[in-house]
Amino acid sequence: QVQLVESGGGLVQAGGSLRLSCVVSGGTFSSYDMGWLRQAPGKNRETVATITSGGWTNYADSVKGRFTITRDNAKNTVYLQMNSLEPDDTAVYYCARRGFSNEYDYWGQGTQVTVSS
Repeated sequence: QVQLVESGGGLVQAGGSLRLSCVVSGGTFSSYDMGWLRQAPGKNRETVATITSGGWTNYADSVKGRFTITRDNAKNTVYLQMNSLEPDDTAVYYCARRGFSNEYDYWGQGTQVTVSS
């Protein structure tokens, strides 16, 4: 069974930084693309960043230049470094595995990020 466990969320002031981690157990982590997604109250879910099995990355325009997604295949972990945080970044952040059908097939439980102004 595949499980994803996020950590690293919290409360931070605008301009601050947080680093989210997502540890994946089960499956062959290195074979899969991974993503970080977020959902704020009253807003649609947004894909924040993705990283392919080969290490290629992609970002939402709203976070380009501020967020960095990385992966450590030896630790079965994907990270999201978030710098210059803004109140609009406030959301529940989820990591997810993208299956071979190009759909996200496993999700973490989510971690709350709150940015105060």
